[in-house]
Amino acid sequence: MSTVPNEFERTDIGEIQIAPEVIEVIAGLATVEVKGVAGMSAGFGGGIAELLGRKNLSKGVKVQVGQREASVEVSVIIEYGHRLPEVASEIQRNIKRSIEMMTGLNVIEVNVHIHDVHFKSAEKTEETDPGQRVK
Repeated sequence: MSTVPNEFERTDIGEIQIAPEVIEVIAGLATVEVKGVAGMSAGFGGGIAELLGRKNLSKGVKVQVGQREASVEVSVIIEYGHRLPEVASEIQRNIKRSIEMMTGLNVIEVNVHIHDVHFKSAEKTEETDPGQRVK
């Protein structure tokens, strides 16, 4: 499947081709930039989720790319305490903006799948004095 509009495939000095994996990386970067995103998830059957490690930015991202359009699906883990619909909407806007700006493709759909909520590790709130005895 071609990833760039026909007008842009052939220029005066050659061809331009954008691999679907590039679109996935752009979408992954746009996703982890959003406040409240703890990480990406491979989905229900994809194994262990990965918190913001940035090793594989296309993990949890699926794209379908046509001549002039693209659709994106991302699977994410959200940090506890953030409003899920607001984070998901911001993910959609950021992905659409990033892909359209960088590639010229029209993003027709961005589906966000929230697979988990990440809780920060429990911090010890009470500090006990070792010299203090409990009676």
